Amino acid sequence: MAIVPEPVLVVGSVAVDSIITPRATRDESVGGSAVFFAMAASYFAPVRLVGVVGDDFPQGALDDLARHQVDLVGLQTVPGGKTFRWKGRYHENMNHRDTLETHLNVFESFEPKLPAAYRDTPFLFLANIQPTLQLDVLEQAKGPRLVGLDTMNLWIEIAREDLARVLARVDVLTLNDEEALQLSGEHNLVRAARAIQALGPKNVVIKRGEYGAVLFHGDDVFVTPALPLDEVTDPTGAGDSFAGGFMGYLARIGDLSGEHLRRAMIYGTVLASYCVEGFSYEGMDRLTLDAIQQRFDRFASLTDFSRASLV
Repeated sequence: MAIVPEPVLVVGSVAVDSIITPRATRDESVGGSAVFFAMAASYFAPVRLVGVVGDDFPQGALDDLARHQVDLVGLQTVPGGKTFRWKGRYHENMNHRDTLETHLNVFESFEPKLPAAYRDTPFLFLANIQPTLQLDVLEQAKGPRLVGLDTMNLWIEIAREDLARVLARVDVLTLNDEEALQLSGEHNLVRAARAIQALGPKNVVIKRGEYGAVLFHGDDVFVTPALPLDEVTDPTGAGDSFAGGFMGYLARIGDLSGEHLRRAMIYGTVLASYCVEGFSYEGMDRLTLDAIQQRFDRFASLTDFSRASLV
């Protein structure tokens, strides 16, 4: 029986970054949460993107997204406007970074508007934008099967009430370990996840950078390490690429059981591993499903201890 993937919709930022790492620098590096998510998810399912850019956004990036069959009807272009720009410097271990410049530009007044054809999209991912905008998108959507959401420490600090309102309507929350502790007020990740589940999300994915990620699904816990890599070129967008692989796989398979949520964690990790191997989305741009599956199988072999024996 042929697989018929369902569409997935992402609402988030589209940006142009300047990246400084200990070994290289890249100006005019296309990024943004919606771009990384869309590139990763496009290998599994049709993607619809809602965001905003100025007319300075590189046409080549739009062509690349279109080549990946990403529907860009929902991407607003502001004539004469400037695209959201971010500049950051990574530390030697690539786990931490400093923000040097942030220019919101057209993103500052972004008001997501879902085209009519997008409103019944069954899989919806609300990338890291203000909780009030995430709520507005949920009001426009018509009964999605699965709603995923990402957030950050800023919204936890200054918009907690709005964030609580949106969390009550979310199925999957992705956030990093520091954010999980901040949101929950706990000092232990397991207790933090349980406290966050009580706010609404049945599934909580805590991202731990080079240490992998943890899925809390109901009462179950699933831990996945990160894939060991010889070289990390640019960690920017790894979390959004993970979310794209995670949500894209679920949209492809259409099964939201615990077994497939676990598989989605691995596919998300695989796409994140490709992302960090290049600047921008270059590491994910020209993959094949065969290559993705081979890396999935390699990952599975690294964590397989089922044949272990004491005798």
